[in-house]
Amino acid sequence: MKVIIVGAGEVGFHIAQRLSEEHQDVVLIDQNPEQIRRVADNLDVQALLGSGTSPKTLKDTGIKDADMLLAATNSDEVNLISCLIAKTLNPHLIKVARLRNEEYTQELPLLDKDHLGIDHVINPQIEMVHRIQRLMEVPGASEVIDFMGGRVKLIGITVEKDSPFAGRKLLSFAKTEGKILVGAIVRTRPDFPDQVIIPHGDDSIMAGDLVYLVARNAELEETLEFFGIKNKSLRRIIIIGAGQTGQALAREMDKSKTSNTKIIDRDGTICAALSASLSHVTVINGDGTDKELLEEENIGAADFVVTLTGDEESNILISLLAKGLGARKTVTRVSKLSYLPLMSAIGIDTVVSPRLAAVRAILQYIRPGKILSVAPLKGEHAEAIEAEALETSDIVNKPLHEVKMPKGAIVGAIFRENEIIIPRGDSVIKPGDRLIIFALQQVLPKLEKLLTVKLEYF
Repeated sequence: MKVIIVGAGEVGFHIAQRLSEEHQDVVLIDQNPEQIRRVADNLDVQALLGSGTSPKTLKDTGIKDADMLLAATNSDEVNLISCLIAKTLNPHLIKVARLRNEEYTQELPLLDKDHLGIDHVINPQIEMVHRIQRLMEVPGASEVIDFMGGRVKLIGITVEKDSPFAGRKLLSFAKTEGKILVGAIVRTRPDFPDQVIIPHGDDSIMAGDLVYLVARNAELEETLEFFGIKNKSLRRIIIIGAGQTGQALAREMDKSKTSNTKIIDRDGTICAALSASLSHVTVINGDGTDKELLEEENIGAADFVVTLTGDEESNILISLLAKGLGARKTVTRVSKLSYLPLMSAIGIDTVVSPRLAAVRAILQYIRPGKILSVAPLKGEHAEAIEAEALETSDIVNKPLHEVKMPKGAIVGAIFRENEIIIPRGDSVIKPGDRLIIFALQQVLPKLEKLLTVKLEYF
Protein backbone atom coordinates (compact mmCIF):
# COMPACT_ATOMS: atom_id res chain seq x y z
CA MET A 1 0.00 0.00 0.00
CA LYS A 2 1.34 3.43 -0.94
CA VAL A 3 0.41 6.28 1.41
CA ILE A 4 1.21 9.98 0.93
CA ILE A 5 1.28 11.98 4.16
CA VAL A 6 1.08 15.77 4.05
CA GLY A 7 2.55 17.22 7.24
CA ALA A 8 5.52 15.84 9.20
CA GLY A 9 4.40 17.03 12.62
CA GLU A 10 3.82 14.57 15.45
CA VAL A 11 0.71 13.01 13.86
CA GLY A 12 2.25 12.63 10.41
CA PHE A 13 5.58 11.46 11.81
CA HIS A 14 3.91 8.91 14.10
CA ILE A 15 1.74 7.47 11.31
CA ALA A 16 4.75 7.31 8.96
CA GLN A 17 6.75 5.51 11.64
CA ARG A 18 4.02 2.92 12.16
CA LEU A 19 3.65 2.28 8.43
CA SER A 20 7.39 2.11 7.76
CA GLU A 21 7.76 -0.50 10.51
CA GLU A 22 5.15 -2.54 8.65
CA HIS A 23 7.12 -2.12 5.38
CA GLN A 24 4.49 0.04 3.68
CA ASP A 25 5.44 2.48 0.92
CA VAL A 26 5.27 5.95 2.51
CA VAL A 27 6.00 9.43 1.11
CA LEU A 28 5.97 12.35 3.56
CA ILE A 29 5.72 16.02 2.52
CA ASP A 30 6.50 19.07 4.65
CA GLN A 31 7.60 22.68 4.08
CA ASN A 32 9.84 22.74 7.14
CA PRO A 33 13.43 21.61 6.36
CA GLU A 34 13.98 20.61 10.01
CA GLN A 35 10.95 18.32 9.95
CA ILE A 36 12.11 16.72 6.71
CA ARG A 37 15.59 16.24 8.18
CA ARG A 38 14.07 14.58 11.25
CA VAL A 39 12.11 12.19 9.04
CA ALA A 40 15.14 11.38 6.86
CA ASP A 41 17.31 10.71 9.93
CA ASN A 42 14.84 8.50 11.77
CA LEU A 43 12.45 6.80 9.35
CA ASP A 44 12.78 4.54 6.34
CA VAL A 45 10.38 6.58 4.20
CA GLN A 46 10.68 9.02 1.31
CA ALA A 47 10.67 12.64 2.53
CA LEU A 48 10.01 15.59 0.21
CA LEU A 49 10.48 19.27 1.02
CA GLY A 50 7.49 21.13 -0.37
CA SER A 51 3.84 22.05 0.08
CA GLY A 52 0.95 19.63 0.05
CA THR A 53 -1.01 22.27 -1.84
CA SER A 54 1.48 22.23 -4.74
CA PRO A 55 0.32 20.12 -7.71
CA LYS A 56 3.95 19.68 -8.77
CA THR A 57 4.99 18.39 -5.34
CA LEU A 58 2.06 15.99 -5.22
CA LYS A 59 2.94 14.73 -8.71
CA ASP A 60 6.55 14.21 -7.56
CA THR A 61 5.29 11.82 -4.87
CA GLY A 62 3.91 9.49 -7.53
CA ILE A 63 0.35 10.28 -6.51
CA LYS A 64 -1.14 8.57 -9.57
CA ASP A 65 0.03 5.22 -8.17
CA ALA A 66 -0.85 5.96 -4.53
CA ASP A 67 -3.66 4.34 -2.58
CA MET A 68 -4.24 7.02 0.06
CA LEU A 69 -3.48 10.63 0.91
CA LEU A 70 -3.47 11.68 4.55
CA ALA A 71 -3.56 15.45 5.12
CA ALA A 72 -2.36 15.99 8.69
CA THR A 73 -0.82 19.47 8.85
CA ASN A 74 -1.71 21.98 11.59
CA SER A 75 -3.70 24.01 9.04
CA ASP A 76 -7.24 22.87 8.22
CA GLU A 77 -7.19 24.93 5.03
CA VAL A 78 -3.96 23.32 3.79
CA ASN A 79 -5.45 19.89 4.51
CA LEU A 80 -8.62 20.73 2.58
CA ILE A 81 -6.78 22.10 -0.45
CA SER A 82 -4.38 19.13 -0.50
CA CYS A 83 -7.34 16.76 -0.71
CA LEU A 84 -9.04 18.85 -3.39
CA ILE A 85 -5.93 18.85 -5.61
CA ALA A 86 -5.34 15.15 -4.93
CA LYS A 87 -8.90 14.41 -6.07
CA THR A 88 -8.07 15.92 -9.46
CA LEU A 89 -4.70 14.18 -9.81
CA ASN A 90 -6.00 10.74 -8.78
CA PRO A 91 -9.80 10.35 -8.60
CA HIS A 92 -9.48 6.85 -7.09
CA LEU A 93 -7.28 7.95 -4.18
CA ILE A 94 -8.70 7.60 -0.64
CA LYS A 95 -8.37 10.99 1.07
CA VAL A 96 -8.32 11.49 4.85
CA ALA A 97 -8.16 15.00 6.35
CA ARG A 98 -7.49 16.06 9.92
CA LEU A 99 -9.74 19.07 10.65
CA ARG A 100 -9.90 20.84 14.01
CA ASN A 101 -12.35 23.66 13.24
CA GLU A 102 -15.84 22.63 14.36
CA GLU A 103 -17.40 24.70 11.58
CA TYR A 104 -16.00 22.26 9.03
CA THR A 105 -17.09 19.15 10.92
CA GLN A 106 -20.61 20.57 11.23
CA GLU A 107 -20.80 20.90 7.44
CA LEU A 108 -19.54 17.45 6.41
CA PRO A 109 -21.78 17.26 3.27
CA LEU A 110 -19.70 20.11 1.80
CA LEU A 111 -16.54 18.05 2.16
CA ASP A 112 -17.71 14.71 0.76
CA LYS A 113 -16.76 12.95 -2.47
CA ASP A 114 -19.15 15.01 -4.59
CA HIS A 115 -17.65 18.32 -3.44
CA LEU A 116 -14.12 18.50 -2.03
CA GLY A 117 -13.68 14.77 -2.47
CA ILE A 118 -12.73 13.93 1.13
CA ASP A 119 -13.50 10.34 2.11
CA HIS A 120 -12.92 10.62 5.86
CA VAL A 121 -12.63 13.56 8.27
CA ILE A 122 -10.78 13.22 11.59
CA ASN A 123 -11.51 15.74 14.35
CA PRO A 124 -9.17 15.15 17.33
CA GLN A 125 -11.34 17.15 19.75
CA ILE A 126 -14.43 15.05 19.00
CA GLU A 127 -12.40 11.85 19.35
CA MET A 128 -11.10 13.02 22.74
CA VAL A 129 -14.57 13.93 24.03
CA HIS A 130 -15.86 10.50 23.03
CA ARG A 131 -12.97 8.83 24.85
CA ILE A 132 -13.58 10.87 28.02
CA GLN A 133 -17.27 9.97 27.92
CA ARG A 134 -16.40 6.26 27.66
CA LEU A 135 -14.10 6.62 30.68
CA MET A 136 -16.96 8.24 32.60
CA GLU A 137 -19.09 5.17 31.89
CA VAL A 138 -16.50 2.99 33.69
CA PRO A 139 -14.74 5.29 36.20
CA GLY A 140 -12.67 2.45 37.67
CA ALA A 141 -10.98 1.72 34.31
CA SER A 142 -7.83 3.27 32.89
CA GLU A 143 -9.11 2.86 29.34
CA VAL A 144 -12.44 1.97 27.74
CA ILE A 145 -12.80 1.12 24.04
CA ASP A 146 -16.11 0.26 22.37
CA PHE A 147 -16.43 -2.43 19.73
CA MET A 148 -19.41 -3.79 17.82
CA GLY A 149 -21.46 -0.66 18.39
CA GLY A 150 -20.75 -0.63 22.12
CA ARG A 151 -22.04 -4.16 22.74
CA VAL A 152 -18.51 -5.32 23.53
CA LYS A 153 -16.12 -3.28 25.64
CA LEU A 154 -12.36 -3.48 25.91
CA ILE A 155 -11.54 -2.33 29.43
CA GLY A 156 -8.05 -1.46 30.64
CA ILE A 157 -7.66 -2.12 34.39
CA THR A 158 -4.51 -1.44 36.40
CA VAL A 159 -3.75 -4.27 38.85
CA GLU A 160 -2.88 -2.84 42.26
CA LYS A 161 -0.23 -4.32 44.58
CA ASP A 162 -2.84 -5.59 47.04
CA SER A 163 -5.04 -7.11 44.31
CA PRO A 164 -5.85 -10.81 44.83
CA PHE A 165 -5.12 -11.29 41.11
CA ALA A 166 -1.48 -10.14 41.30
CA GLY A 167 0.76 -13.13 40.65
CA ARG A 168 -2.05 -15.40 39.42
CA LYS A 169 -1.85 -17.34 36.16
CA LEU A 170 -4.62 -16.86 33.62
CA LEU A 171 -5.37 -20.58 33.84
CA SER A 172 -6.74 -19.90 37.34
CA PHE A 173 -9.61 -17.87 35.86
CA ALA A 174 -11.39 -21.00 34.62
CA LYS A 175 -14.71 -19.86 36.10
CA THR A 176 -14.76 -16.83 33.78
CA GLU A 177 -14.20 -18.81 30.58
CA GLY A 178 -16.72 -17.73 27.98
CA LYS A 179 -17.48 -14.52 29.90
CA ILE A 180 -14.19 -12.62 30.20
CA LEU A 181 -11.07 -12.81 28.07
CA VAL A 182 -7.74 -11.14 28.85
CA GLY A 183 -6.71 -9.89 25.42
CA ALA A 184 -3.51 -8.06 26.30
CA ILE A 185 -1.26 -7.13 29.21
CA VAL A 186 0.87 -3.98 29.26
CA ARG A 187 3.73 -4.35 31.73
CA THR A 188 5.73 -1.30 32.82
CA ARG A 189 9.10 -1.63 34.51
CA PRO A 190 11.48 1.09 35.70
CA ASP A 191 13.93 2.18 32.97
CA PHE A 192 12.22 -0.07 30.41
CA PRO A 193 9.61 0.80 27.79
CA ASP A 194 6.13 -0.68 28.10
CA GLN A 195 6.07 -4.38 27.25
CA VAL A 196 2.90 -5.61 25.55
CA ILE A 197 2.00 -9.28 26.04
CA ILE A 198 -0.67 -11.15 24.09
CA PRO A 199 -1.22 -13.71 26.84
CA HIS A 200 -1.86 -17.43 27.01
CA GLY A 201 -2.95 -19.61 29.92
CA ASP A 202 0.52 -19.96 31.42
CA ASP A 203 1.07 -16.19 31.61
CA SER A 204 0.64 -14.48 34.98
CA ILE A 205 -0.81 -11.10 35.94
CA MET A 206 1.64 -8.98 37.92
CA ALA A 207 1.09 -5.98 40.21
CA GLY A 208 1.21 -2.79 38.17
CA ASP A 209 0.08 -4.48 34.95
CA LEU A 210 -2.48 -2.77 32.75
CA VAL A 211 -4.79 -5.64 31.83
CA TYR A 212 -7.12 -5.34 28.82
CA LEU A 213 -10.33 -7.34 29.32
CA VAL A 214 -12.92 -8.13 26.68
CA ALA A 215 -16.42 -8.28 28.14
CA ARG A 216 -20.00 -8.03 26.97
CA ASN A 217 -21.53 -4.67 27.82
CA ALA A 218 -24.50 -6.43 29.41
CA GLU A 219 -22.12 -8.16 31.84
CA LEU A 220 -19.97 -5.13 32.60
CA GLU A 221 -20.96 -4.84 36.27
CA GLU A 222 -20.23 -8.54 36.85
CA THR A 223 -16.83 -8.23 35.15
CA LEU A 224 -15.81 -5.22 37.23
CA GLU A 225 -16.97 -6.84 40.45
CA PHE A 226 -14.91 -9.93 39.66
CA PHE A 227 -11.82 -7.73 39.51
CA GLY A 228 -12.78 -5.88 42.67
CA ILE A 229 -13.81 -2.64 40.98
CA LYS A 230 -16.95 -0.88 42.16
CA ASN A 231 -18.48 0.98 39.24
CA LYS A 232 -19.88 3.90 41.23
CA SER A 233 -21.89 6.51 39.39
CA LEU A 234 -20.35 9.95 38.91
CA ARG A 235 -21.91 12.68 41.02
CA ARG A 236 -19.34 15.49 40.86
CA ILE A 237 -17.35 16.32 37.72
CA ILE A 238 -14.93 19.25 37.39
CA ILE A 239 -13.57 20.33 33.99
CA ILE A 240 -10.61 22.70 33.97
CA GLY A 241 -10.04 24.53 30.70
CA ALA A 242 -12.76 25.86 28.37
CA GLY A 243 -11.02 25.52 25.05
CA GLN A 244 -12.71 23.67 22.17
CA THR A 245 -12.49 20.27 23.90
CA GLY A 246 -13.54 21.58 27.31
CA GLN A 247 -16.55 23.39 25.86
CA ALA A 248 -17.57 20.33 23.82
CA LEU A 249 -17.37 18.12 26.91
CA ALA A 250 -19.33 20.65 28.98
CA ARG A 251 -22.06 20.71 26.34
CA GLU A 252 -22.29 16.90 26.46
CA MET A 253 -22.54 17.01 30.26
CA ASP A 254 -25.22 19.70 29.96
CA LYS A 255 -27.27 17.41 27.71
CA SER A 256 -26.95 14.41 30.01
CA LYS A 257 -28.12 16.22 33.19
CA THR A 258 -26.88 13.23 35.17
CA SER A 259 -24.21 14.83 37.35
CA ASN A 260 -23.12 18.00 39.10
CA THR A 261 -20.63 19.43 36.61
CA LYS A 262 -18.46 22.54 36.92
CA ILE A 263 -16.11 24.05 34.34
CA ILE A 264 -13.33 26.49 35.30
CA ASP A 265 -11.51 28.88 32.96
CA ARG A 266 -9.60 32.12 33.41
CA ASP A 267 -11.05 33.78 30.27
CA GLY A 268 -14.01 35.91 31.40
CA THR A 269 -15.43 36.34 27.89
CA ILE A 270 -15.50 32.59 27.25
CA CYS A 271 -17.05 31.97 30.67
CA ALA A 272 -19.80 34.53 30.06
CA ALA A 273 -20.70 32.95 26.71
CA LEU A 274 -20.65 29.44 28.19
CA SER A 275 -22.75 30.45 31.17
CA ALA A 276 -25.40 31.83 28.83
CA SER A 277 -25.54 28.63 26.77
CA LEU A 278 -25.39 25.97 29.51
CA SER A 279 -28.32 25.22 31.80
CA HIS A 280 -27.02 22.36 33.93
CA VAL A 281 -23.27 23.09 34.16
CA THR A 282 -21.82 25.65 36.57
CA VAL A 283 -19.29 27.97 34.90
CA ILE A 284 -16.55 29.47 37.11
CA ASN A 285 -14.22 32.24 35.99
CA GLY A 286 -10.91 31.56 37.71
CA ASP A 287 -7.40 30.13 37.52
CA GLY A 288 -7.47 26.33 37.49
CA THR A 289 -3.92 26.22 38.88
CA ASP A 290 -4.96 28.18 42.00
CA LYS A 291 -4.96 25.73 44.91
CA GLU A 292 -7.19 27.96 47.03
CA LEU A 293 -9.81 28.11 44.27
CA LEU A 294 -9.70 24.34 43.81
CA GLU A 295 -10.08 23.78 47.54
CA GLU A 296 -12.93 26.29 47.62
CA GLU A 297 -14.67 24.28 44.88
CA ASN A 298 -14.05 21.13 46.94
CA ILE A 299 -12.06 19.39 44.21
CA GLY A 300 -11.01 16.73 46.73
CA ALA A 301 -14.58 15.39 46.76
CA ALA A 302 -14.80 15.25 42.95
CA ASP A 303 -15.43 11.89 41.30
CA PHE A 304 -13.88 12.96 38.00
CA VAL A 305 -11.47 15.82 37.26
CA VAL A 306 -10.63 16.54 33.61
CA THR A 307 -7.78 18.97 32.88
CA LEU A 308 -8.02 20.31 29.32
CA THR A 309 -6.14 23.62 29.28
CA GLY A 310 -3.81 24.42 26.39
CA ASP A 311 -0.77 24.13 28.69
CA GLU A 312 0.03 20.46 29.27
CA GLU A 313 2.46 21.19 32.12
CA SER A 314 -0.39 22.97 33.94
CA ASN A 315 -2.70 20.04 33.19
CA ILE A 316 -0.23 17.61 34.76
CA LEU A 317 0.27 19.77 37.85
CA ILE A 318 -3.47 20.34 38.34
CA SER A 319 -4.17 16.61 38.05
CA LEU A 320 -1.47 15.77 40.59
CA LEU A 321 -2.83 18.46 42.91
CA ALA A 322 -6.38 17.16 42.51
CA LYS A 323 -5.26 13.61 43.34
CA GLY A 324 -3.34 14.90 46.33
CA LEU A 325 -6.46 16.66 47.60
CA GLY A 326 -8.49 13.46 47.30
CA ALA A 327 -10.13 13.48 43.84
CA ARG A 328 -11.25 9.99 42.87
CA LYS A 329 -10.03 10.00 39.24
CA THR A 330 -8.25 12.43 36.93
CA VAL A 331 -8.02 12.61 33.14
CA THR A 332 -5.21 14.76 31.79
CA ARG A 333 -4.77 16.28 28.35
CA VAL A 334 -1.18 15.87 27.11
CA SER A 335 -0.31 16.76 23.52
CA LYS A 336 3.37 15.83 23.34
CA LEU A 337 3.60 12.14 22.48
CA SER A 338 7.08 12.00 24.01
CA TYR A 339 5.53 12.77 27.44
CA LEU A 340 3.10 9.84 27.38
CA PRO A 341 5.45 7.05 28.61
CA LEU A 342 6.27 9.16 31.71
CA MET A 343 2.73 9.78 32.90
CA SER A 344 2.03 6.59 34.85
CA ALA A 345 5.43 6.82 36.52
CA ILE A 346 4.59 10.22 38.03
CA GLY A 347 1.12 9.22 39.19
CA ILE A 348 -1.15 10.46 36.38
CA ASP A 349 -4.26 8.26 36.12
CA THR A 350 -5.32 8.54 32.50
CA VAL A 351 -4.11 10.66 29.60
CA VAL A 352 -5.99 11.94 26.55
CA SER A 353 -4.01 13.35 23.65
CA PRO A 354 -5.42 15.18 20.60
CA ARG A 355 -2.53 13.92 18.49
CA LEU A 356 -2.88 10.34 19.67
CA ALA A 357 -6.65 10.57 19.16
CA ALA A 358 -5.99 11.59 15.55
CA VAL A 359 -3.47 8.75 15.08
CA ARG A 360 -5.94 6.18 16.43
CA ALA A 361 -8.77 7.41 14.24
CA ILE A 362 -6.58 7.49 11.12
CA LEU A 363 -5.23 3.95 11.55
CA GLN A 364 -8.55 2.29 10.80
CA TYR A 365 -8.64 3.93 7.36
CA ILE A 366 -5.07 2.93 6.57
CA ARG A 367 -5.79 -0.76 7.08
CA PRO A 368 -7.21 -1.94 3.75
CA GLY A 369 -9.90 -4.60 3.55
CA LYS A 370 -13.04 -4.99 5.66
CA ILE A 371 -11.62 -3.29 8.71
CA LEU A 372 -14.29 -1.79 10.93
CA SER A 373 -12.22 -0.20 13.70
CA VAL A 374 -8.68 -0.12 15.09
CA ALA A 375 -7.58 0.66 18.65
CA PRO A 376 -3.84 0.90 19.34
CA LEU A 377 -3.20 -0.19 22.91
CA LYS A 378 -1.09 1.70 25.43
CA GLY A 379 2.51 1.81 24.31
CA GLU A 380 1.37 1.60 20.67
CA HIS A 381 3.06 -1.79 20.23
CA ALA A 382 -0.20 -3.72 19.78
CA GLU A 383 -3.63 -3.20 18.29
CA ALA A 384 -7.15 -4.42 18.85
CA ILE A 385 -8.76 -4.72 15.45
CA GLU A 386 -12.38 -5.35 14.48
CA ALA A 387 -12.65 -7.21 11.17
CA GLU A 388 -15.00 -9.44 9.21
CA ALA A 389 -14.38 -13.11 8.39
CA LEU A 390 -15.09 -14.17 4.81
CA GLU A 391 -16.40 -17.52 3.65
CA THR A 392 -13.09 -18.48 2.00
CA SER A 393 -10.92 -17.69 5.03
CA ASP A 394 -8.73 -20.36 6.60
CA ILE A 395 -9.93 -19.14 9.99
CA VAL A 396 -13.56 -20.22 9.51
CA ASN A 397 -15.31 -23.54 10.10
CA LYS A 398 -12.68 -25.02 12.40
CA PRO A 399 -12.03 -24.85 16.17
CA LEU A 400 -9.77 -21.98 17.16
CA HIS A 401 -7.21 -24.36 18.66
CA GLU A 402 -6.68 -25.72 15.12
CA VAL A 403 -6.20 -22.27 13.55
CA LYS A 404 -2.53 -21.42 13.03
CA MET A 405 -2.62 -17.89 14.38
CA PRO A 406 0.82 -16.23 14.59
CA LYS A 407 2.32 -16.14 18.07
CA GLY A 408 1.43 -12.72 19.41
CA ALA A 409 -2.14 -12.69 18.05
CA ILE A 410 -5.39 -13.84 19.64
CA VAL A 411 -9.10 -13.68 18.80
CA GLY A 412 -10.76 -11.76 21.63
CA ALA A 413 -14.44 -11.84 20.66
CA ILE A 414 -16.81 -13.09 17.96
CA PHE A 415 -20.03 -11.30 17.02
CA ARG A 416 -22.57 -13.47 15.18
CA GLU A 417 -25.96 -11.98 14.35
CA ASN A 418 -27.14 -10.88 17.84
CA GLU A 419 -24.82 -13.22 19.75
CA ILE A 420 -21.53 -12.13 21.33
CA ILE A 421 -19.11 -14.99 21.94
CA ILE A 422 -16.08 -14.70 24.19
CA PRO A 423 -14.10 -17.48 22.49
CA ARG A 424 -12.58 -20.64 23.90
CA GLY A 425 -10.30 -23.13 22.19
CA ASP A 426 -13.25 -25.10 20.81
CA SER A 427 -15.08 -22.02 19.48
CA VAL A 428 -15.68 -22.03 15.70
CA ILE A 429 -15.69 -18.87 13.56
CA LYS A 430 -18.31 -18.84 10.82
CA PRO A 431 -18.42 -16.84 7.56
CA GLY A 432 -19.73 -13.33 8.15
CA ASP A 433 -18.68 -13.22 11.81
CA ARG A 434 -17.18 -9.99 13.07
CA LEU A 435 -14.01 -10.53 15.05
CA ILE A 436 -11.94 -8.61 17.55
CA ILE A 437 -8.31 -9.65 17.10
CA PHE A 438 -5.44 -8.59 19.38
CA ALA A 439 -2.05 -8.52 17.70
CA LEU A 440 1.43 -7.29 18.47
CA GLN A 441 2.67 -4.78 15.93
CA GLN A 442 5.52 -7.03 14.80
CA VAL A 443 3.16 -9.88 13.83
CA LEU A 444 0.87 -7.73 11.68
CA PRO A 445 2.85 -8.58 8.49
CA LYS A 446 2.52 -12.30 9.34
CA LEU A 447 -1.21 -11.88 9.79
CA GLU A 448 -1.35 -10.06 6.47
CA LYS A 449 0.45 -12.94 4.76
CA LEU A 450 -1.75 -15.52 6.48
CA LEU A 451 -5.08 -13.79 6.01
CA THR A 452 -4.73 -11.72 2.83
CA VAL A 453 -7.84 -12.01 0.63
CA LYS A 454 -9.21 -14.96 2.59
CA LEU A 455 -9.96 -12.72 5.55
CA GLU A 456 -10.25 -9.13 4.41
CA TYR A 457 -8.29 -7.94 7.39
CA PHE A 458 -5.82 -5.73 5.56
